[in-house]
Amino acid sequence: MSKRGLTSAVAGIESLIDFVGRATLWVVLAMITLVAVNVLLRYAFSFGSVWAQELEWHLLAALILFGMSYALQRGENVRVDLFYANYGPRLKFAVDVLSVLLTLAVALLFIKLSIGYVGQSYVIGETSPDPGGIPWRWAVKALIPIGYSLLALQSVGALLRLIHQRATSQERPHV
Repeated sequence: MSKRGLTSAVAGIESLIDFVGRATLWVVLAMITLVAVNVLLRYAFSFGSVWAQELEWHLLAALILFGMSYALQRGENVRVDLFYANYGPRLKFAVDVLSVLLTLAVALLFIKLSIGYVGQSYVIGETSPDPGGIPWRWAVKALIPIGYSLLALQSVGALLRLIHQRATSQERPHV
């Protein structure tokens, strides 16, 4: 892949993940609003809804699954810099590549395992076990392979970016 193609691929991936991350911010707003309304209704009017409580959990699942790739892109993932900060550039590169490859492997494993899980839920028409709960339980389960696909895609983008940065830094003469 040429440098221009590599840069273009990374930009495309990061643009998609950025769009998903920004859209996920609306999920946060919806979730905060829903929780506030549920609390108000429950404590002020002694009114509760199983459907609304389940929707809170479904929105939380969407937030986490869609937010993972965005957090990784922005460098907001958990990282222990105790040793990393003292590593040289080559070792940092190796650690970064290994981290991205492990993240990619885990994402691909979750995709593989979750597809059958979602398919089974869809085939049996799984709904909430609670009266008044949300139907179409398969829909929230379908967020699992989608969220991990985005994480896998971001991992590929991060790996391409690392390779591009490494190649670019080795081309420049060191003064």
